[in-house]
Amino acid sequence: MHVMHVALGGCLKAPPVSYGVTEDTGGHIAYVLGAAQAQARRPDVRAVSIVTRAFADPALDPVHDRPEETLAPGCRILRLRTATTRYLAKEALEAELPALTQAFLRLLADGPRPDVIHAHFADAAELAQAAHRAFGIPWLYSSHSLALDKSRSLGGAPDAALDRRIARERAAIGAAHAIIASSRDEAECQIPAYDPGAEGRVHRVAPGVAARPAGNAERARALIAPFLRDAGRPVILAVARPIAKKNLAALIRAYAGDPALQARANLVIVAGLRDGLQDGCPDRDRVMTELFDLVDRHDLWGRVALPRRHRPADIAGLYALAAQGGVFVNPALHEPFGLTLIEAAQAGVPVVATCHGGASDIVASLGTGALIDPACPRSIAAGITRMLDHPQGAREAATHARRLYDWDGWAAAVQRVMAGLAQPDPVIARPSGLLACDIDGTLTGSRAGAARFGDWAAGRDRGLILAVATGRSVTEARRILDQWRLPRPDLMITSVGSEIWRWSGTAGLTCCPDYARLIGADWDRDALLEVLRPMDLTWQSAQDQRRFKLSLLGDAQVARRIGAALSRHGLAARVIHSHGRLIDVLPRRAGKAAAIHFEARRLGLTPDACTVAGDSGNDLDMLLGFRRAIIPANALAELASVRHAFRSRLPHAAGVLDGLRRLDAEAAHTIAAE
Repeated sequence: MHVMHVALGGCLKAPPVSYGVTEDTGGHIAYVLGAAQAQARRPDVRAVSIVTRAFADPALDPVHDRPEETLAPGCRILRLRTATTRYLAKEALEAELPALTQAFLRLLADGPRPDVIHAHFADAAELAQAAHRAFGIPWLYSSHSLALDKSRSLGGAPDAALDRRIARERAAIGAAHAIIASSRDEAECQIPAYDPGAEGRVHRVAPGVAARPAGNAERARALIAPFLRDAGRPVILAVARPIAKKNLAALIRAYAGDPALQARANLVIVAGLRDGLQDGCPDRDRVMTELFDLVDRHDLWGRVALPRRHRPADIAGLYALAAQGGVFVNPALHEPFGLTLIEAAQAGVPVVATCHGGASDIVASLGTGALIDPACPRSIAAGITRMLDHPQGAREAATHARRLYDWDGWAAAVQRVMAGLAQPDPVIARPSGLLACDIDGTLTGSRAGAARFGDWAAGRDRGLILAVATGRSVTEARRILDQWRLPRPDLMITSVGSEIWRWSGTAGLTCCPDYARLIGADWDRDALLEVLRPMDLTWQSAQDQRRFKLSLLGDAQVARRIGAALSRHGLAARVIHSHGRLIDVLPRRAGKAAAIHFEARRLGLTPDACTVAGDSGNDLDMLLGFRRAIIPANALAELASVRHAFRSRLPHAAGVLDGLRRLDAEAAHTIAAE
């Protein structure tokens, strides 16, 4: 396979990269370089190309004007040349897109053409769409950063350039054959805000982060010492481009408002590379001027370091310095992912991160860290203090960061996505039955059992429809299935039976509108929220709230209290309690059993042709609703009321296979007896 990445903005070159040398030279370049090199290492990838824009600027590396650059064996950077030869910031690229598109099509016409294109940002997506129209090449899209949140932050103020960017992003999301997202927030909140139907084409794949060599803490201390009265104190470190959304000014305000924090640690902000406070980029100049003004206004000189220049090795050194009793802070208003958080964690630095965006995924995966409200200086200061007081867990988090955020793992997952673009939709002319299995704890839990289930699924009767019925969203369900190497199901029932997803060609998975209309007939989400919000309840994350599902945390007593409150107000809804702590509020007509019955009727199957398997309370209705029911040995006590099901002595997927053998044997015996 030949894979081609397209990324037009910033200064993309072979390492070392001077991140921050321009406003647009940021994390997406590290992403593209890491992804491409990992793909080039795969035996099933024969070539990887990165297409970017050529430009000549005396202040920037002359390599950017070369038509071709080798990145690694089997991996090269190609540069598109147009009549405009100067460096262009992201906003200025818009006018250049027609010329870049023509240059890209000429490049492809001359060949060799790739098997798949991966477009980074919406401007590159326009080139990918043109390539698909001209040559039929399928393409993937990664947004990295979406403008809709920025538009909302402006309070609806008119911004023609931003509106055009949003329109390009909407077009990219609507047209891409698959979308690679880095976080749950991006996959389940940001992208569906553009196009709710796109969620069925979204794959959440955590990017890799190349571990930096061990840094020299003393050299880093020497870099910041000229700014500080006592350079021996611990450091509060931030590394970010000097743009407004990174919210660095709020970090200084938080530090300025907490004398105890000032007495305890120095604040070090590495905000790109600069020649001065007036170096030609208006946005960057405004941010840097504000930072220096805040330091001056609050008399913070001697406690705050804002180095003008740094080398890539200096960042590793600063991480090493911060690991000596300090913390790393990302206070961004919204962070699509947060690569620097992982870099810091890999170096053993406790992390403090914005609660908005993908950073919450990172903190959860690390098992330690503080999430803060970036709009509240007190919250920022409190998060920093908490991690300074409780740095325990940073060593273990470093291990998690190195294991979980690996480019080879990313490349393997994305390779399966690309292979799936050519995988035909399941076509079952005469369905003979349906098997619906919960995922977590039922199919997962044992690698050996999951592998055996995959082998069984590959050899099963093609008339048997394989479905999953899970409490997870469709994106998270697909991620877990991929993680456990479980087979692609023919049908996905997700969000505790409130959504049915079917395969639909290059459109990926499509949510069933007929089922949505059925369960939504008496569902009043706003009225439910009006009752629930004043009840002092603990809510699950924003990503866990769905169109037909409200999700909370609490024990069985809390679930009963919610049900009673809804009943008093005459609201039609089901309250499902599972795993001792999860509470889901669904439409009255929804649930795993309801979804399976709906699909069985559509396929012309009787309930007795359906087999179900589950291990927890949100599986209760489907286990009670079908005669052929399987409960593996690891099932929770929440299923004690299910008397008729086959209870296997084997756990997880092995228990499901055991149940299928037992039920099929009983059915064969019954037929023989008749």
